Amino acid sequence: MKIKRILYAFLLSIYMVAGAADLQSTASTETLVDNSLYGELLKKYVRDGKVDYAGFKSEEAKLDRYLKILENVDPEKLSRNEQFAFYANAYNAWTIKLILSGYPGVTSIKDLGSLIKSPWKKKIVRIDGEVISLDHVEHEILRPRYRDPRVHFAINCAAKSCPPLRPEPFSGNILNRQLDDSTRSFINDPQSYRLEDNELYVSRIFKWFSEDFNDDVFGFFLKYATGNLKKELEAKSERIDVKYLHYDWSLNEI
Repeated sequence: MKIKRILYAFLLSIYMVAGAADLQSTASTETLVDNSLYGELLKKYVRDGKVDYAGFKSEEAKLDRYLKILENVDPEKLSRNEQFAFYANAYNAWTIKLILSGYPGVTSIKDLGSLIKSPWKKKIVRIDGEVISLDHVEHEILRPRYRDPRVHFAINCAAKSCPPLRPEPFSGNILNRQLDDSTRSFINDPQSYRLEDNELYVSRIFKWFSEDFNDDVFGFFLKYATGNLKKELEAKSERIDVKYLHYDWSLNEI
């Protein structure tokens, strides 16, 4: 087991370094996206990862202007860093827009789906002449194209158990720092894990997307754990049994 952990840490470090280098590669002519409107909204209406949807509703016109900016961007003209940031910002901004389509009165993003179609399969995301779903952004673009498990801590599904929404847009020039920060913040949040004797309870995100974490959830969790949590996990690494917490789909509203 210990050899497996060491091997995983070694492979993950190579993978992350390679991924970081790949994300840092830039096109010869880099086109930046104007995220200023979105940044203003996030700064005003996101606190401790929770969202003031009433506030967003009062300035929905500003959110719409930002979404129009995204709609007119050609992602292929962006550097790899900026592409990732663009799609993550688009996912999060369109998720907010989806919630506002039924707000007030929405208690969960699942309220906005139906028996035959989940809210994530609705084609609402407008990008470069196409209309695609949130699922498409996540599972057809972000996950397969970038192969970076930190994506799961960058995109927000508007649920209480989801990794928190950052109070700032993602930006290509600081992307790796932002992704590391979002991942580390979620993993070390006492609301996101529970350690009981030799049982580590973690988010179901790790179960749903275990292949993205090379099927070694504990190894990834340990990599980003800090302080006393990291010390406890290292001391018990040979005996830890990973289990999964209940996922709370209620709205991540302030």
